[in-house]
Amino acid sequence: MDFAAALTERQSGKLPDHLGLQWPEARPGYIRGRFDVKEHHLAPNGFLHAASVIALADSACGYGCFISKPETAANFTTIEVKTNFLGTVREGAVMCEAKLVHGGRNTQVWDAEVKDEATGKTIALFRCTQMILYPK
Repeated sequence: MDFAAALTERQSGKLPDHLGLQWPEARPGYIRGRFDVKEHHLAPNGFLHAASVIALADSACGYGCFISKPETAANFTTIEVKTNFLGTVREGAVMCEAKLVHGGRNTQVWDAEVKDEATGKTIALFRCTQMILYPK
């Protein structure tokens, strides 16, 4: 299955689509995303808005969870996020790699690293916990 194409279609009209998030690689347990930095990604101070970075990392982890959830699960929801910001960019592109670090029956924990695509410099470290939801 082409998970990247399915995720791109799934986000149509939603926030990740409006932010221009792209998914070059997606498979269970791993996802890579990116966006080209545009004016709407910036804060009024001219730096990359923290919410833009979090949107990329959280979307990557959420999409990763969705394609990695147990077959009997119906969906998921985020129950905790943590981000450490280490730098910023003002132009170019931002990329993110998200990896599953715990894949349990009821929870998944994902780590993501967000980088300046041109330099490879890490600008944020992100961790989230997802609760797996089952039909009642």
